[in-house]
Amino acid sequence: MDLNDELDRIFILRDRNNMQPTIDVLLPFLTSHPGDARVSYEVGGAYDTAGQEKTAKEFYERALAAGLEGDLLRRCYLQYGSTLRNMGEHKKSREIFATARKAFPESPALGVFEAITLHSAGQPEETIASLLELIVEFVHTPDLDQYKPAISGNAAHIRSLGSPPEDTR
Repeated sequence: MDLNDELDRIFILRDRNNMQPTIDVLLPFLTSHPGDARVSYEVGGAYDTAGQEKTAKEFYERALAAGLEGDLLRRCYLQYGSTLRNMGEHKKSREIFATARKAFPESPALGVFEAITLHSAGQPEETIASLLELIVEFVHTPDLDQYKPAISGNAAHIRSLGSPPEDTR
């Protein structure tokens, strides 16, 4: 079994309500694969799920620095941005989501979690406008499609009502 298969197996078997056994199984992989981006990402995710955001943040940063790619990079951006938000680092979270959305414009999940960061940073108008834009871009139904110009116009109007962000961290 190769490293990716082993990590996939660990991920499938994890208990989200008790992450310590998963962390314990993953930690030896850091020793045997110290520079592996995915190993760092998976360890970060395990700590994150366990509610240990400060530790998770360090591993997400290691994973990004090690050259994480593809869907794992998208997922790491999402989880890292959310961790930063949970730690009150709203400015850095917004920066991560901006980078991620440029790299993965087809990902509505990144947009949703970016909106959560905006809300947490005290930007309700920007939050609503962003979510409306996601709906216009990613939800396709005959009922909704006919109103997309109006939804876009409302998003722009709501955004114009907002105040500048208070968070400067």
